[in-house]
Amino acid sequence: MGFETLVVSKEGALGCISLNRPEAMNALNAKLVTELIVALDEFEKDDGVRCVVISGSERAFSAGADIKEMADMTAIQMAMTGHFFPLWDKVGRYPKPVVAALSGFVLGGGLELAMSCDVLIASETTQLGQPEIDIGVMPGGGGTQRLTRAVGKYKAMEMILTGKRIGAEEAKALGLVSRVVPKEAYLSEAKKVGNEIATRSPVAIRLAKMAVNKAFEMGLKDALDFERELFYLLFASEDKTEGMKAFMAKRRPEFKGK
Repeated sequence: MGFETLVVSKEGALGCISLNRPEAMNALNAKLVTELIVALDEFEKDDGVRCVVISGSERAFSAGADIKEMADMTAIQMAMTGHFFPLWDKVGRYPKPVVAALSGFVLGGGLELAMSCDVLIASETTQLGQPEIDIGVMPGGGGTQRLTRAVGKYKAMEMILTGKRIGAEEAKALGLVSRVVPKEAYLSEAKKVGNEIATRSPVAIRLAKMAVNKAFEMGLKDALDFERELFYLLFASEDKTEGMKAFMAKRRPEFKGK
């Protein structure tokens, strides 16, 4: 299908999605959210896509939710429609790896979208924040939870209660982004990381992602047990056999995702 608010393409094993509302600094509205879910669904069904890269523009990954669309919504309307929440659930539980390519403004719902991804590559110009407090609300798409897990209670409190933004280097130091690169390289770097992931076993990648995510949901003992069960399970995969044979033969493995 054609998209009005996204630019969607395939580059080898990468599914590439670019937010495309330049007139609104890629603010998230219902149309964009719906289209993004559709694009992710299509890439999930495509076995040729092994990793997804989500980007915005150099000026803004996303400046947050479209306030014009939300301003007159009631609590009941918000609760009954779910508004953007299906998107956070979709990205946060997505079975394939998702790399976020960040530049410029990454604010509010834009930061929540980025934090739902698995690897965050940031341009040196990136500004990250949860400024919802400035308009009389609070983060509602996972910001209070994911930001706290990423940077700790006290920095998260400061950012959420003051609306203060942080730059890319501070975000990296806090563990909020994976790496920082020059602004002209942020998208190519994200695709490079995506391609590195895409060469690995899709089965092992999927289970490893599940295990890391469980680290934030379980106590240590249960999480270790979960990790071990997934480790054993991978010994039943064809990719495990191929990977070990290739290692012993000193050749590149050809993973099939089986």
